[in-house]
Amino acid sequence: MGDKVTTVETPEAPLEEDPDEGVEGVEIRQITIPETQQGSRLDRSLAEYWSDLSRSRLQRLIREGQVWLNGNPCLDKNRTLQAGDQIEVRIPAATPLTLQPEWIPLEILYEDADLIVINKPRDLVVHPAPGHSSGTLVHALLAHCPNLSGINGAQRPGIVHRLDKDTTGALVIAKQDQAHQHLQAQIQAKTARRIYLGVVLGRPAQSHGTLSAPIGRHPVDRQKMAVVEPPKGRAAVTHWQVLERLGNYSLMQFELETGRTHQIRVHAAHLRLPIVGDPLYTQSKSSPVKLRGQALHAWKLSFVHPRSGQPMQFTAPLPEEFERLLRQLRSQAG
Repeated sequence: MGDKVTTVETPEAPLEEDPDEGVEGVEIRQITIPETQQGSRLDRSLAEYWSDLSRSRLQRLIREGQVWLNGNPCLDKNRTLQAGDQIEVRIPAATPLTLQPEWIPLEILYEDADLIVINKPRDLVVHPAPGHSSGTLVHALLAHCPNLSGINGAQRPGIVHRLDKDTTGALVIAKQDQAHQHLQAQIQAKTARRIYLGVVLGRPAQSHGTLSAPIGRHPVDRQKMAVVEPPKGRAAVTHWQVLERLGNYSLMQFELETGRTHQIRVHAAHLRLPIVGDPLYTQSKSSPVKLRGQALHAWKLSFVHPRSGQPMQFTAPLPEEFERLLRQLRSQAG
């Protein structure tokens, strides 16, 4: 089964216009802006009108010239609409997803028709990227859930948020576009909670705190992120708490308010409390036990179910490597 490349495409929705008037493989939707939406922004108005399309997808269609306003392409997502404006949205057929499903074992914490929550292992890249064209979580998901096409783009179907390659723990994936839109909106509104456990080198003077420091690409080392002032740095907020002091180390809880690349790792290093085993952000390569990456684990994940509206919380068990590190540190701290 593993040597077959499958092409996954989004099922075509019915055309609202006569198919002879459109382009083959393109869905055409048209609306006339009512007085109740006078003065509304283009992307927001369309997202409210068509709840099955996420705002990010609509913004992409706008950038690609697929949204027409009063007979002309409109490339401005911020365009203010007037009552009576005629809008046509052209939705091209989904680009075939020619990734090869791979039967990679997944530790599933929960699954239903709308979403799946997994406990991501170390060494698993979330989605294809340069240097990682196979063996990713997306490849595993395509084998487990073959109907992920059209959700969040061809290379990242269903991915709501991500974890670094060597960060373990709870990750939610959407199985359909409405769930994806709903879950991403919760993350953006900061109503979804993401709590991590990390072992750091050092002993904070305080027991808890909040770090608000913008993060952007490192000005010299392009493989790294860093605390960088705006406009190159984007707002980043991390709440932290010491759970256990272990000699010269500490077990800490981190809660993300924002979700920048490498955020916890960068903020921990900025506090001079680098994550143990971090290959990028710690100068000390020594560790009480042999680690294959940073001692950082996405421990708890909570959100509202996109269909039922029920609050849900998941706890991802710690990997054995993390548990072994804690046992060794507790033994040394005596």
